[in-house]
Amino acid sequence: MCGIIGYTGKKNAVTVILEGLKRLEYRGYDSAGVAYFSDNGIDVRRCKGKIRDLASIVEAEKLSASTAIGHTRWATHGKPSEENAHPHRSGGIVIVHNGIIENYLGLKQKLLDKGYTFSSETDTEVLCHLIKDYADSMPTEEAVREALKEVKGAYALAVINEKEPGKVIGVRKDSPLVVGLGEGEYFIASDVPAFLSYSRDVIFLDEGEMVVLTADGVAVSTLDGSPVEKEVVSITWSPSMAEKGGYRHFMLKEIFEQPRAVGDTIRGRFSVETGEINIEEFGLSREMLLPVRKIFIVACGTSWHAALSAKYMIEDLARIPVEVDIASEFRYRRPLVSKENLMVVITQSGETADTLAAQREAKRLGARVLSICNVVGSTSAREADAVFYTYSGPEIGVASTKAFLTQYVAVYLLAIAFGQLKGEVDSRRSQSLLQDLLMLPGKIETVLSVDDAVKEIAREFSKARGFIYLGRGINFPMALEGALKLKEISYIHAEGYAAGEMKHGPIALIDEDLPVVILVAKDSLYEKMLTSIQEVKSRGGKVITVASCLCDAVCDISKSCVLVPDTNPYLLPVLLAVPLQLLAYHIGVLRGCDVDQPRNLAKSVTVE
Repeated sequence: MCGIIGYTGKKNAVTVILEGLKRLEYRGYDSAGVAYFSDNGIDVRRCKGKIRDLASIVEAEKLSASTAIGHTRWATHGKPSEENAHPHRSGGIVIVHNGIIENYLGLKQKLLDKGYTFSSETDTEVLCHLIKDYADSMPTEEAVREALKEVKGAYALAVINEKEPGKVIGVRKDSPLVVGLGEGEYFIASDVPAFLSYSRDVIFLDEGEMVVLTADGVAVSTLDGSPVEKEVVSITWSPSMAEKGGYRHFMLKEIFEQPRAVGDTIRGRFSVETGEINIEEFGLSREMLLPVRKIFIVACGTSWHAALSAKYMIEDLARIPVEVDIASEFRYRRPLVSKENLMVVITQSGETADTLAAQREAKRLGARVLSICNVVGSTSAREADAVFYTYSGPEIGVASTKAFLTQYVAVYLLAIAFGQLKGEVDSRRSQSLLQDLLMLPGKIETVLSVDDAVKEIAREFSKARGFIYLGRGINFPMALEGALKLKEISYIHAEGYAAGEMKHGPIALIDEDLPVVILVAKDSLYEKMLTSIQEVKSRGGKVITVASCLCDAVCDISKSCVLVPDTNPYLLPVLLAVPLQLLAYHIGVLRGCDVDQPRNLAKSVTVE
């Protein structure tokens, strides 16, 4: 959700930064800041609140410079405050940062032992001190490289050093960063729109690349110092198209943004060190949760699949009964809701009419309401008793991808929190579950590397008349989700089923022309899933298996096979979902469909 903009050139850099930050407002934020070279070295101005508040400070002081960096932040590590806002400083080093430093606690302790002090609650300040520690004895670029060797996590950085006026260093890993080339001026930003009014010639940085901006131009290298020749792309897109960041479609961009989106959503919400979930991040308190005897969850479409997954997790981890409803059905069945119940509504937009109606009915009946939502200030968020924001960022593609995954990890955190509260999850188990969650963005990144393999599968099956998706247990909702994505994007009829139900009707559909996508985990149902694969094969069906890497034996009995990294059984569905998204996308593209705006569909259904 955060935004980065940096500039060096002939214009007033402070003005350029403010304009760029305004163009990044769509990403969402609660604080903003700018750092610029002045006669005194580097000065920093930052504040909690809107960019206009920062602009008021800057304009009142009539600030001017030729080089500056700026940032918009949405609180993740630490509450919204001036102290936690970017840029962060350590001596002469000043940085802005998007992403998550997974091992920041260990690095922080190392720096504390060296005598560094901390003025914020952020992981970014840890990185800033670490770079400064190296920069005391080497050039800034080398200091950044050495510091990042110690860092685990995702980042897009812009770094400046008082000792090197006019220089901006940028680095990216799992978080986007793009360079703009102008006439004697150069830009770095999270997204092209930040500088599109000044430059349409851009360089898209790849993973593990560093760029150095000076008045003389830009130089790109790998993190080991090897020079990289980059293609300059001339942007001919509209501002809306520019937000695609070089991807062919918004949907593909948003699929590839999922490591960042999940990382942003989980950051600052828990402590692996203590195993504690920060329930205040949900807007909840122990007093609110302790009386809860039953949980109702309502949602529509893809969000309903996240709700179904939540039922498996909450009932298993917290031993609290959970009832899941499609929001459009909830209020018409006279639900038995009381003040001892918690209603959880899951909504990307916070404006879905059916979900709002169910939310209001639950409140009327006395339940407390928690909204899991992606849009700050939406109706659902405003009307709920508590809200947990997912930080997926704007999702422009109609078919939900990154919003779904962030909803899923939100309910995973909720399940652990309830498990702790009810005494079902001890600190050791919680620490293990949270460590797995911390590793999830990196594993999603690994899954995205199967894109070419999935594209080949899509080519083989793009003309199929229909698909069946099968899963069991917590993977059953992913079968529903995979089928929904294919229907939405390619207009191929697809159905998701619990694998145990196949013999109760769907098996009649299977013949040599029907692809069957089967989701497999190395769990107590593994042998049963092998049986399902054999049942499909024996009737001529074409089996496409998406499975944990621990289940590689299934590849020998499948027509096509995609393996994903293993993780705990609650999080594996997230990794299984990504190839299903890619399969739907590539089949839709091959069939000539408008994958970003499928026919008859809208991003937010605001009428019943």
